[in-house]
Amino acid sequence: MAFEFDGEKYKKVSSHQKEWGKRIIAEFEFKGNEHILDLGCGDGILTAQLADMVPNGYVLGIDTSKGMIDSAIKNKKPNLEFRLLNINQIDFKERFDLVFSNATLHWTKDHKKLLSNIYNALKVDGIARFNFAADGNCSHFFKVVREVMNLEKFAYYFKDFEWPWYMPQVEEYETLAKTFAFKEVKVWGENADRYFNNVDDMIGWIEQPSIVPFVEYLVDDTLKRVFRNLVIDKMIKETLQEDGRCFETFRRVNLFARK
Repeated sequence: MAFEFDGEKYKKVSSHQKEWGKRIIAEFEFKGNEHILDLGCGDGILTAQLADMVPNGYVLGIDTSKGMIDSAIKNKKPNLEFRLLNINQIDFKERFDLVFSNATLHWTKDHKKLLSNIYNALKVDGIARFNFAADGNCSHFFKVVREVMNLEKFAYYFKDFEWPWYMPQVEEYETLAKTFAFKEVKVWGENADRYFNNVDDMIGWIEQPSIVPFVEYLVDDTLKRVFRNLVIDKMIKETLQEDGRCFETFRRVNLFARK
């Protein structure tokens, strides 16, 4: 199931996602003519940074959310293209030197298909490098949102709810990645636990993107608002620290694979 996000709101509340992505980009020394695919480009900020690093190359950013693409295209450059495209539908053949993805692929459930598509999209010696959420991620939010979903006033609407994320254990993902014919595979975990500077910062992160898959199951704006407010109130109680910051767990899977 594809979800629709507000790219402009996401741009304002995604500082930790940007930090993770910039660290990955800093690992590379580009020649300047590489072709790069950014899976789940979001607001396009990091995609544009990649394009600046390959002035004689080409960068394609794709995302399933029109709201994200509408924000991303504001960063368009001569060597940078954005396309509304579901990650599950990519069908490129030996086209890219790098397939990059940051804080996105937990929204994709079938990683066997994903890794096959990535392998096919890479040129020989091309690299896949990404991170996404691992087991143990967002433990406070998941606890709270499940509690609210199970309240009598909401339970009916979630009776057919499908959990929207794939967040594997690191060992599980390493086993999966090594079933493909990459000549080099490294998979490792990362503890990226974070303190939000204040309650408002945490609320922004909850609203874009965390709570989006849940409110879409509710039938009217009143129910959506009540659900949102209950989640936020419980999250403040669950995560607020004495210094006014809010704590949440962020656990990551990292992959480096060379074709």
